[in-house]
Amino acid sequence: MRRLGSALLVSAVLLALLGGGATAGAGPALTLSLDDGSGTPGEEPPIATGLQILLLMTVLSVAPALVLMVTSFARIVVVLSFVRQALSTQQMPPNQVLVGLALLMTFFVMAPTWQAVHDDALRPYLDGELSATAALEQGSGPLRDFMLTQTREKDLQLFAGMADIDRPETRADLPLTVLVPAFMISELRTAFQMGFVIYLPFLIVDMVIASVLMSMGMLMLPPAMISLPFKILLFVLVDGWHLVVNSLVSSFK
Repeated sequence: MRRLGSALLVSAVLLALLGGGATAGAGPALTLSLDDGSGTPGEEPPIATGLQILLLMTVLSVAPALVLMVTSFARIVVVLSFVRQALSTQQMPPNQVLVGLALLMTFFVMAPTWQAVHDDALRPYLDGELSATAALEQGSGPLRDFMLTQTREKDLQLFAGMADIDRPETRADLPLTVLVPAFMISELRTAFQMGFVIYLPFLIVDMVIASVLMSMGMLMLPPAMISLPFKILLFVLVDGWHLVVNSLVSSFK
């Protein structure tokens, strides 16, 4: 439950900050009161219970997309898909198994970040020590640090240039509307690099099997049918899943 609460707060952080970036510079807008009347004078009023439920339902509806955008899930699931394609096992493991493994590995990789969000923002907010706005600001810090660690400066410059913004002085000044897409393309680039390395040994097996079949004159026999058991045997002998998972987790450190 604690990790779920942290993940929900992360989603709320992104919704608030991305929404704030999208409306920056707009004209006068309709303002809704979030006060339920229980606050004390001079303090920021708490969010009404009804709006809290509405916010929670909104976060839950977009949580899958947010998990794809700001966590390690994209890199992990792409690399696992490359492994399956390289083995030529069609739908083995099934999509549900790959996605489930990717989610579990994402929870493992993101655990320190979500723990920091919980300690710095979620717990103080639930204890009444922080307002909702302060909790959102505090919770965005660990998530921003994680994404910046995995994002190439070249990709940040690309989106910053397209957004026509000045070079930020600190990490906190970098808007999420620039950081999130830069993080995504950096993750895809890294995933494709790892996929290429994974593909090479299986490609060599395919080439060897095809050459042997051609030399024996067995041109009508599909090489993929013969190479499949050899690729599976090679993958099992080198403890492939252990190597892939270890490489994926290590790539985030």
